[in-house]
Amino acid sequence: MNSFFVMVGSDDTLLFENQVINNGKAASLASVGLSSGMDKADQKDVLTHFVLFSALDVVDEEMWRTQNMFLRKVDKFEEWEVSAFVTAGNIRFLILHDARNDDGIRTFFTRVYDLYMKMALNPFYKLNSPITSPSFAAKVRALADEHL
Repeated sequence: MNSFFVMVGSDDTLLFENQVINNGKAASLASVGLSSGMDKADQKDVLTHFVLFSALDVVDEEMWRTQNMFLRKVDKFEEWEVSAFVTAGNIRFLILHDARNDDGIRTFFTRVYDLYMKMALNPFYKLNSPITSPSFAAKVRALADEHL
């Protein structure tokens, strides 16, 4: 499954992002219609962020309608779906994916939440600031490979 994962802070700042491409299909996202002077990789990045951050409005509405942290599919863009997870501290985890795998996504979100809680409890980490730890990124990539 191809996916793009982001963590968004309670003040809508981007905390972390990770991309998983298994068969190159993620490149099809760039061909949707941005025709500026940007190259295909930049177009894909802009479009991916646009789709995920647009889904935040839906996530903000849905999180008040349920007590579940995992919100499943909250938005869809062509063949891509957005699933979400909201923590008690209002940190939103969003994943843009091309295949339906609710159990794997739920497990991935739960395991990343455990990693995030360990990071948040670190006295040197300031809440709602970008996560730049290479160790954290490697662990998220390993979880994505395992569950997605």
